[in-house]
Formats: sequence, structure tokens, C-alpha cells
Amino acid sequence: MSTSSKRKNADDQGVLSDEEIRAQVRDVLYRNMISGQRAGFTYHFTKPSPGTYPFQYFWDTCFHVFTLTALGEVEMAKEHVQSLFEMQRPDGFIGHMNYWKRLWPGRITDFLQLMPRDVLHFYKPHMSALVQPPIVAQAVLRIYQHNQDLAFVKQLLPKLKRYYRWLAQNRDFEGEGLLSIITPFESGMDWKASYDPLLKFTKGKAGPQLFWKVLQVDAHNFLKGYSLPRLYKSNRFIVKDTAFNTIYAQNLKAMAELCQLTGEEEETHYLVLAKQTERSILNHMYDEEDAAFYDLHGHHFKKLRVRTGTIFFPVVLKSVPDEVCRIVLERHLLQKDGFHVPFPIPSLAVDEPAFNPNGSLYIWRGPTWVVFNWFMQGYLLEKGYQKEARELLLSVKRLITKSGFREYYNPFTGEGHGAEDFTWSGLVVDMINRENEDEGRGMRTSQ
Repeated sequence: MSTSSKRKNADDQGVLSDEEIRAQVRDVLYRNMISGQRAGFTYHFTKPSPGTYPFQYFWDTCFHVFTLTALGEVEMAKEHVQSLFEMQRPDGFIGHMNYWKRLWPGRITDFLQLMPRDVLHFYKPHMSALVQPPIVAQAVLRIYQHNQDLAFVKQLLPKLKRYYRWLAQNRDFEGEGLLSIITPFESGMDWKASYDPLLKFTKGKAGPQLFWKVLQVDAHNFLKGYSLPRLYKSNRFIVKDTAFNTIYAQNLKAMAELCQLTGEEEETHYLVLAKQTERSILNHMYDEEDAAFYDLHGHHFKKLRVRTGTIFFPVVLKSVPDEVCRIVLERHLLQKDGFHVPFPIPSLAVDEPAFNPNGSLYIWRGPTWVVFNWFMQGYLLEKGYQKEARELLLSVKRLITKSGFREYYNPFTGEGHGAEDFTWSGLVVDMINRENEDEGRGMRTSQ
């Protein structure tokens, strides 16, 4: 047995085995799965959590694709993606929430996230007026990588093109390749602390005042009929989120690859768009002094200088210089600079005024979410940070062993909070597969 294998076995003592984790993830997914037909639509999706999040959510569905394919459930993954596109508008838009069987929004305030005309038609299937991080091209590419079903890619590619065209035409307001979100909820990280300065919330720890400030943003958007030109002109909440745009750049590359697979001439088009977005991320979001990538707001790209867990996301982009990547990782992820906790990666640096590691309505302001570890692990393995990548995976295994499949976890104690039977934590199986594949490559290289 190699030294690394002995260390791995020692580290894994006291945690669930990979086989046990896979079985439990499959069980959670199937218990949260729902399918049916309504008003001429066919839907098949997995609820992120049975009670807290009962609808089909955009990027949650994409995470489910990564988990399902990691479990070998490729056909099920295909049905999830097809369901996501069922209500796509002719112009390409897809909302961040698809309301299928259960038509009432979860909270009365969710009505403000609908197009005004849809409030009068909530008795039939409809979508929200918001978007979420555009990770669906990578999800479709992942399905192809598992089954080489080119017919499926050809079926989805026209819909994907319309979707990414809508984003470029409607959310790249300045033509710089950076997409703007119009409410905190579009980031997928609803109460992210970097938005506090823009919202004029100065109390640090979240409370009812923050709730009302965010609610006012949604009310503002609703009263303007979600007219994007009017919203941009008002400049109430125009944010270029680091994670959102990093994912956008990655998915433009995925679109280029999908076009190449099918012989489409637009491969170059998506590569050019990706290059522009990556260049703008580096030029506008990177702060050399702080060694961090910050969210931006307003027409003039003002940095929101709050160290959330997304300040190092752009290091995964291949165009970012290696030296920049090294400095960012060493400053924030690998050293004791606000993100060094027993259960990484916290969603906010522990020394930020807004940091709260415990359960709260106001999420993404301290606790650890599995998705951050999943997002960074692949990059760390690719760049030779095997030890650090292994620590991220081991941390997730320990969290699940201790607290089950929860929405998020206390970064110091590992206590689970938020929604129960939460499917995002199932991304651990994709992390396990990545590590096994990396170890397999290492063994072949050493032979």
C-alpha cells in the first residue's frame, strides 16, 4: 500500500464509506424526486428539499445533473434538463423557479419575483421573472461525457443558444461581457454580505432591516414590470456577481465545446465571448492589493469590498495568470486569512462584521455550503493541490457523517442547519469520483 493510500485510510476513519455515502445520496434524490404532466407540459425534477424548496430551481437542477451522472443515473439527468427547458420562452429566457404541480410561491413575497402578468395566472404552470447562475451548458456537456448521446446534444443545443443569447442581449448592459443581476436572489446566494453596502445596510449581522431592504429591491423591480432598460437606468441594484460571471465564462466555453461536437460554426463565437468575459473579470473584478476578486455594482463597476467565499472563484478560469491564482489561493484559501476553519469553505470570511456561522433566515453569511468545496476541488486537483483538494472532500464527508444532508453547516462545529434532506450536499459523490479519477491518473503516470 502506498503512503498516500495509508494516509487516506487513516483520515477516513470515523466517516461514512464512499459506498454508504453513494447509497444515501441516491436515497435522498429519489425521495425528493417528482414527475408528472400539467397543462401540456411534462415535468421531472428533484426538489432541493421536500418542505423548504419544493419547486424546480434552475441551478439546483444543474447540480442534480452532476450528482445523478456521478451516480450513473444519466437518463434521469437528461429528463431533469428537458424539464428545465419545458417552459422556455421563445426569446430564450428561463426563470430561476419553475412552478409545476404546486403553483403558489413558497412565501407571499415571492409574488414580487413574478412578471406582473403572471400574478394573475398563477393557477397554471409558470416561471419566475428572475435568472440564476447559468451553469446549464456544463450540465448538458456532463451528460454527453457520460453517454456520448449526440442526439441529445443536438436536441438541446438550439434551446441553449437561445438561452445564452438572451443573457448576452439582456444582461450585458455595457457590452463588456459581464452579466448583471437585478436582485440578490439572482445570484443564488440570497443574502450575500457583499451586497450590504449597495443596500445601505451597515449593521453587520443580518436582521429584519436587511429583509425589508432586499424586499424593496424586488418591489422596485416588480413595479417597473421587470423592464430591464428601466431597471438599468434606475441603477437600484445592478450587480456583476463574481461567481455568476465566472460560471458564465465557464459555460460559454462549454457551449463552444458542444458546438464543436455537433459541427456547429458558432464554436468560435462562444470562444470569443468567453475570452471577453474572462478579460473583463480580470480587469474589473481583481483587486491586486487585496488579492481578491470582488463583486461590482452600478454603471461604473464599483467594487463591493467584502470577502465572501466567491473572492477566489475566477482562479478556475484558464486565462487568469498562474501567479494571480497562486497569490489569491495562498492569501485566502490556504492561509489563515478569514477562511481557515475546521470545516471549509465558509461563505464569508470569519473576520467580516456580517459573519454568522449559525442557522439563520439570512443565509450565505458565514456557514459552509458543500457547493463551494465542490466548485474549488476540481481546480485544485488540476493544478496539483492534491492535499488541499483532499481536505475539502474529507471535510464534506465529515459534515455529512456528523449532520446528514443539510443545506449548510457551522464551519467551526459541523452542526447542520437550514433545510433537511438537502440535495446539494449530494455533490459529494461527484467530488469522490473526481478524486478517484485523479488518483487513477497519478498511478498510470508513475508506472
